[in-house]
Amino acid sequence: MSESLSHAHTPGTPDVVVIGGGPAGSTVSTLLAKQGYRVQLFERERFPRFHIGESLIPETYWVLEQLDMLPKMQKSHFVKKYSVQFVNAAGRESAPFYFWDNKPHDCSQTWQVVRSEFDQMMLENAREHGVDAQEGVRVHEVIFEGDRAVGVRIKDDAGAFREVRAKVVVDASGQNGLLMNKLNLRVWDPILNKGAIWTYWEGAYRDTGKDEGATLVIQNGNKKGWFWYIPLHNNIVSCGIVGPFDYIFKGRKDYPTTYEEEVEMCPGVRERVAKAKRVTGHFATKDYSYRSNQVAGNGWVLVGDAFGFLDPLYSSGVLLALKSGQLAADAIGEGLAKGDTSQAQLGKWGAAFNEGVDRMRRLVCEYYEGFNFGAMVRQYPDMRGTLTDLLIGDLFNTRVDKVWAPLESLYKDGKPAIPRWDDGTPAVEAVGKANELVLPDGRRP
Repeated sequence: MSESLSHAHTPGTPDVVVIGGGPAGSTVSTLLAKQGYRVQLFERERFPRFHIGESLIPETYWVLEQLDMLPKMQKSHFVKKYSVQFVNAAGRESAPFYFWDNKPHDCSQTWQVVRSEFDQMMLENAREHGVDAQEGVRVHEVIFEGDRAVGVRIKDDAGAFREVRAKVVVDASGQNGLLMNKLNLRVWDPILNKGAIWTYWEGAYRDTGKDEGATLVIQNGNKKGWFWYIPLHNNIVSCGIVGPFDYIFKGRKDYPTTYEEEVEMCPGVRERVAKAKRVTGHFATKDYSYRSNQVAGNGWVLVGDAFGFLDPLYSSGVLLALKSGQLAADAIGEGLAKGDTSQAQLGKWGAAFNEGVDRMRRLVCEYYEGFNFGAMVRQYPDMRGTLTDLLIGDLFNTRVDKVWAPLESLYKDGKPAIPRWDDGTPAVEAVGKANELVLPDGRRP
């Protein structure tokens, strides 16, 4: 036993406490329960609840398979997604990137999900595997003895406080980042300083057949941002504008006006929603690109958005939530089996995970700096498959790194290197930064 635990556990107390019931929390808890560990999960809200991040990418398949979620997804009414497609500022469409063409496997069909429904399915799946998942319970704080997390202090719906001790605490609290904020671990991305405004349309245009569920990335009219266009079930489309924080939020009248102005000057969106009815108000989020400078400590682990969030451009959010939950569960299970819940053991997956996130981050940053998929494929047709690998989320191997040298050959002279994420935002700019989500009154998917 490499490290003795600092407190005793009475029979019936959990081995692991998980804070948050979103995809990352439900993933890590389910996989640990499948290993035979006692897991208690505390979710402050009551499901179903609204969440953004509706487009899954193919590599989620492998974690969903491990969670026994695939049969449920296959029986669901979620729209099937086979590709991603890019539309330029003039409305001209690229050829679709069909996942099956690059990887002929069942994983190449994925889904566009309504997160209120998907997240509830994931949480119920955790319960079916033995997780004690409690909703309407807020974790007030993580309890530390010295530098070791030993449990949590919770507050239930009735306002009563109590302590729950555990060998490991997993923070899956989302972008609020309970431990990240407590321990001052958040590093704001130095260049991905973006914001988004979105809404939902009924009756908007969608293609037919296997193209019906394609995610569209549509450059806005002045090339200062882009729209996501995601077809959901019940004839609903999620459509949002993403751009630099200052462009989206400074000097503009209000969220509805900004959104309408952007739609009006973007033919790729304007024509698709011309005959549609907007069925919700306008949602907004800002300051959402960050990472923690560590994934774990003694007795604690961060997963999902409680560790970091990249950018919505390539729909990587749910994949990174599921993958971090999977990797964390492996490290926690191994550590519990040998009595080692040290930082080194619980965080042993962090370096490889960060390398994968860095690959997606680079592709995101290259797009924002003018990278053109069509030009790349025309110049290097043999790279189409590797680019598709990155788009499907095949991020955690070095094989895909062969794409970077050809990509760099297309750089204009003097193009500076992309700053690393952990260079961080200068302190003077980081003052007052805080992730913010604005929800309208009325209907939410």
